[in-house]
Amino acid sequence: MGRPLITARATATFRPVGRSVASARGFVRDTLQGWGLGDIVDDAVVLTSELVTNAVVHAGTSAEVLCLRGTEGVRVEVVDRYPERELPVHDISAPPGGLDREGGRGLMLCSALASRWGVDYTAADKRVWFHLDLPERVVGTRTAGPALPDTALPVSNTRVRVAVLQVDASGTVSAWNPDAEELFGYSAEDVLGKPLSDLAAWPHTPGTGTGLTDALRLSRWEGSYGLRDHEGRTVPVYASHLRVRDSAGEPSTVCLLVPDHERAVLQTPQRVPSTDPGGGQDGQEHPAQDPFEVFIGSPAPDDLDGLLQRTVERARDMLDGDAAYVLLATDDETELEVRASTGLPSARQRFARVPVEAGSGRYGSARMPSVHEDLTIAPGAVPLLAGTGMRSVVTVPLKVEGRLTGSLGVATEEPGRYTNEEALRLQFAADRIALAVERARLTELERLRRGSLSFLVEASDLLAGTLDRNQTLALMAQMTVPTLASWCAVYTVADQGSEPALSYVLHEDEDRIDSLKALLAKVEAPDPVPAPGARVWNAPTEEAHSAALRTSLRHVTLGEDEHRLSSTSGLATAAAVGGETVVLPLVARNRVIGLLVLGKPTDERFRQEILELAEDLSRRAALALDNARLYSERTAISQSLQRSLLPPKLPTVPGVEVEVIYRAAGEGNEVGGDFYDLFEIREGVYGFAIGDVCGTGPEAAAVTGLARHALRLLAREGFSGPAVLERLNAAILDEGEERSRFLTLLYGELWPQQDGGAELKVVCAGHPLPLRLRPDGVVAPAAEPQPLLGVMDDLELYEQRVVLAPGDVLLCVTDGVTERREGTRMLGDEGLATALCNSTGLNAGAVAARIMRTVERFASDAPSDDMAILAMRVPSDSARPAVD
Repeated sequence: MGRPLITARATATFRPVGRSVASARGFVRDTLQGWGLGDIVDDAVVLTSELVTNAVVHAGTSAEVLCLRGTEGVRVEVVDRYPERELPVHDISAPPGGLDREGGRGLMLCSALASRWGVDYTAADKRVWFHLDLPERVVGTRTAGPALPDTALPVSNTRVRVAVLQVDASGTVSAWNPDAEELFGYSAEDVLGKPLSDLAAWPHTPGTGTGLTDALRLSRWEGSYGLRDHEGRTVPVYASHLRVRDSAGEPSTVCLLVPDHERAVLQTPQRVPSTDPGGGQDGQEHPAQDPFEVFIGSPAPDDLDGLLQRTVERARDMLDGDAAYVLLATDDETELEVRASTGLPSARQRFARVPVEAGSGRYGSARMPSVHEDLTIAPGAVPLLAGTGMRSVVTVPLKVEGRLTGSLGVATEEPGRYTNEEALRLQFAADRIALAVERARLTELERLRRGSLSFLVEASDLLAGTLDRNQTLALMAQMTVPTLASWCAVYTVADQGSEPALSYVLHEDEDRIDSLKALLAKVEAPDPVPAPGARVWNAPTEEAHSAALRTSLRHVTLGEDEHRLSSTSGLATAAAVGGETVVLPLVARNRVIGLLVLGKPTDERFRQEILELAEDLSRRAALALDNARLYSERTAISQSLQRSLLPPKLPTVPGVEVEVIYRAAGEGNEVGGDFYDLFEIREGVYGFAIGDVCGTGPEAAAVTGLARHALRLLAREGFSGPAVLERLNAAILDEGEERSRFLTLLYGELWPQQDGGAELKVVCAGHPLPLRLRPDGVVAPAAEPQPLLGVMDDLELYEQRVVLAPGDVLLCVTDGVTERREGTRMLGDEGLATALCNSTGLNAGAVAARIMRTVERFASDAPSDDMAILAMRVPSDSARPAVD
């Protein structure tokens, strides 16, 4: 078999600069189109772009591109002068490399798109080549599809009707065939001479204008839209439009329309590479590829960002552009958001938004193909490209089932580069990828929603886990930085009408927190507006840039040494807060209690999904912050009231050591059902009491306050011990059944004696008996039990006389001490007596501390009952102070 016959040859050499890649694409495109090989132009341009990039960018040498046309197809060779740099051979058993790796991707594309390919080395150069077969064409047809079984054929009505109408240069219907009358119910007389736009429902969103007039100006265009029938209903159609001119040169448009579900009748078949029966390098037959993979390449990225980035790169290569970008529609389809770009400042453009229906060209025409030959003539027509140096741009919509899902654009610095033909080619490419992009977008959206739900659940748990205001503020900031924003500030509003106060500041770079706090202190706080949602706040950015400018001016005026540090700091702060800043109100119980401020660094903006997540978080954080505020206020009130129930500073009793230990059960409780008191009745006479109200908590504390204040009042009125307790009993019963509680009480009066002892008169009303410890270690009860208070009306109480000799100790406790439990064991009276017996020789403070330590060590869990310990000791002769 002889060598293939070469029928045409073209060659060009390109310098080792980045711009040469675009020039090489243009050379190959012009060459193949000049040979009439438009069917394989796109694949050839994509492969040439990858191989020339390897040569002039990665290898850093000049590149020669050679195009050879033969009887079997086209061979393109890319020659570089760096043979030592071998191209990596891709192992099909290994996973594909990342999109950003330096080499090997061109060979993957060659394997996917080319019929055959190879690499030839010589001593002076390296030659990478690929061969593209020409598609076989059936005589009399432009393209031919594969043979299909009957079951796989497209479905249509029994009688296929193709509406044929002609529209003149002004958009007026000049011809209307019978099938059009059958499909839409209008006779020719009804529509001839009327604008086609009167019948069009274009695009599908009501109230967005016609736009069909613009589409009819294209040389060729096909797609779906709606026409209203004679009853006003919208009939979805698929249409093919061809712009023609008559012998006088007058242009008009021929329109062929079928019902949208029969689009296969008119839709241009997408080009599919032929199989290679002879095999490629491996000698195997390669099946026809999916049109999507032809454009994107194989393997296709499995993530949305990777897919979009590959899309813009392929679109740029296909149209020899300097830049390309893809925008995705927001959920309400009123805005387009930049999601990927190449050749543009990505940091500035990523996630930027433009309205679909705004601007001189309504963003050109987001819902239809559009070409701008020179943006300097129509400034603002494509806001995204302002200030980028791009002059010519073509944009096409991404549509799925007639719904706008995005826009794909390619731009170049050369004016007048693109025409309607390029728009049509780019539209075909957009149609190939629209569905894949939408699927990837929905997958990403579902992943983000699941992540957002998980984030909110975790945030709610953390916020619900604390009632401390400062900790809540810190959690709010830590949950947003850096997950949602680069920096965060929380303002709090004390009460309605007061100004917001800066309460917490956090930045992802801890070194910038102080400078950010100082910056925000200079800016007037945002207004506490209760309107839901995030609103933009420009004050921090403006202040940061003003401060940086002032610092730079001082730097220039006073010299470099004095202000080098401050200038650097000012510029760094301006960069840190120079992006978008938003404010979200913290609303709880119909009142603005604060503001959550989120910020981005220079040239960055928030995505809508992030703002929606931040809004959800702000609602939860507001409720948690308000709960912490209410808890703090009520805790402060409770502690203040409880402190008022405790006795003031205990008086000093001459000749008697006194020590008290008090523990209230329950977190945050300072006073419970147990209480104690020691007070001076009159000169030389002191009253003491230790009691236990049934129960714990605030209800028991209320009776505690009643008992303590009644004891002091009655005792100072001169009543004896039994009389004091009888009147207290009546006061408790007067509280009623709902509020009265029974009370055990040990009350006594103390007279220090001149000889060093002390005389006591005590009444033990249902309370654990007081224990007396003698110096020899003997422990015995110092009183007899009597009825408790708050149960019976008539009480007959009596007082008992107790004399404490030097060295004696009187221990009084509540039942929280004796009833301390560990499982089935209880400390009891015997355990208390044993602990007291072991306290011989200790002062009152040490005795009370030992008893408390014994109680704590008896069980491992925290005490569940209130406890009070009152120890009184008469010092021995050697340590006894004088008594006046």
